Amino acid sequence: MRIVVDAMGSDHHPGPDVEGAVQAAKTWGDQIILVGKEDVVRSELSKQDTAGASVEVVHAPEVIEMDEHTRAVKRKKEASIRVGMRLVKDGKADAFVSAGNTAGVLASALFDLGRIRGIRRPALCTIYPVADHPVLLIDNGATADCKPEYLVQFAQMAVAYVEDAWGLSNPRVGIISNGEEADKGNMLVRDTYPLLAESDLNFVGNVEPKEITKDVTDIALTDGFTGNIVLKTTEAVASFLGRFLKQQLTGGLLNKIGLVLMIPGLVAMVPGIVLLAPSLLRVSKRLDYAEYGGALLLGVDGVVIVGHGRSNARAVKNAIDQARRAVESGMLDAIRRDVVERE
Repeated sequence: MRIVVDAMGSDHHPGPDVEGAVQAAKTWGDQIILVGKEDVVRSELSKQDTAGASVEVVHAPEVIEMDEHTRAVKRKKEASIRVGMRLVKDGKADAFVSAGNTAGVLASALFDLGRIRGIRRPALCTIYPVADHPVLLIDNGATADCKPEYLVQFAQMAVAYVEDAWGLSNPRVGIISNGEEADKGNMLVRDTYPLLAESDLNFVGNVEPKEITKDVTDIALTDGFTGNIVLKTTEAVASFLGRFLKQQLTGGLLNKIGLVLMIPGLVAMVPGIVLLAPSLLRVSKRLDYAEYGGALLLGVDGVVIVGHGRSNARAVKNAIDQARRAVESGMLDAIRRDVVERE
């Protein structure tokens, strides 16, 4: 498989982008194409152990900065994001991964790849990190202002992806609202509800955010504005919990208990700490955004993964893995077959 990585994407590019790409190439044996300012990328690549890794560098002299928007994407045709997208468009790569400017990635995907014929708007989707079982959150930032028919198509694309990539037959679809009753929600939710109810989707009705964490739905549907707020709020709470646990397990104890008094207590606590440590590690891993890599962009004519700007090497590597699995699932053909051709 050939995966393009925007080497100028992350906040601290090109270090995490290049390191994560090399790790991915060595782990899965795929060809990774790093796109960016060639001298900068090669300099960073020289710091890595590339033995056994198939890594290519493609020069792109421009960069879409984090504070730039659609106008810059139109103007900078040789930016790393656009050069990478065109490699996918021209069939020279199977997927594109970037931890760069989200608006820039979305705009370039529309300019250079285009929407799948029949798809009205693209949508970003990602696994919701604090649910009892896998839940796909869609849209989490691509289309902030939606119409009911957009949401229905988001749900159809999500179902096609989940069935093919997750192997989950007839997944449940719930629309995020401020109450479970059918008449709850804003006008968008209330106008979308009957369309979903009349569709052939396995629609389970409105779901409140607290219900997403339980085994109530497999797909949590919303507009891009609401989804982005839900995801960022969840990540903020997860980050707080991580800091709080660390404080309580380290500084809190040392500050509240004198060292002399603490030593006998610690000796007695050791078995409990040993047993607790794996659980804490699992919790930390579950809440870590780097485990999920990024968000998959559905609706454009190519596999595109958008990562966090603050991505580290592990996040970049996992984003590449997510791209690999999306390609392997036949996601694009599934959307054409199950969404477009059925309309």
